[in-house]
Amino acid sequence: MSERVSSGTLGMKRGPAFWFATWFGCGLAPKAPGTAGSVGALVVAWPLAFYLNWPPMWFGILAVAILWPAIQSATAVAVGTGRKDPQIVVVDEVVGQWLTLAGATRLNPLAFLFALILFRLFDVWKPPPIRRLELLPAGTGIVLDDALAGIYGAVILYVLGRFSVY
Repeated sequence: MSERVSSGTLGMKRGPAFWFATWFGCGLAPKAPGTAGSVGALVVAWPLAFYLNWPPMWFGILAVAILWPAIQSATAVAVGTGRKDPQIVVVDEVVGQWLTLAGATRLNPLAFLFALILFRLFDVWKPPPIRRLELLPAGTGIVLDDALAGIYGAVILYVLGRFSVY
């Protein structure tokens, strides 16, 4: 186990809040845990889109449905690790990734790829006012900045779809 993971979670109880906040272990990836969380979100979305024929907007509804539990679990892990925004918390990436996917005009593999790239771009870049949301307390700041990055990604994904880019 890497030092980042072991030192950040050593004394923390690994209960349901921990596993949800780390998106069932995606956040424990030794490198790029945020990207691992985004991919973990898409792994769940793929069968819903292509086998159950979910329309894009349902991913937005799903993101809103997990928003409160995401904030609560992110808060629990932040308090448990003593860190404001622990890297192992990636449920915020799941919320943001699903919000981006909700902007698709149609779901296909290229839309999934663009959704991943766009969300990660806005999540890392954090154009205004995304960075200001990080100042909100505990899990609220952890999750809402990624939710707004997801909304930015959704807008661009929608525009790309309207121009038949994917």
